Amino acid sequence: MKASYNMAVMGVVLVVFLVLACETEVSMAVTCTPTELSPCVTAITSGKPPSKLCCTKIKQQKPCLCQYIKNPNLKKFVTSPNAKKVASTCGVPIPKC
Repeated sequence: MKASYNMAVMGVVLVVFLVLACETEVSMAVTCTPTELSPCVTAITSGKPPSKLCCTKIKQQKPCLCQYIKNPNLKKFVTSPNAKKVASTCGVPIPKC
């Protein structure tokens, strides 16, 4: 079980680094940077409640969620049941894109 958790964390980290090349700006105020959501990795992979920092980052990255959902490398993480639970706990609905 611990090996599965470690593999999941490594997968998330790998995807985040791969997506850095896709960093784009949605508006003047928000730069879409998937690594900004790294404080949420533990909550998403373990099902534990999100930290205040995680919720802050999700709220900041809310305008970018559709972009992340449309990215095949990120979609499975953004739309996973735990990610939806974390977003809901933080008061940020996952958009239908």
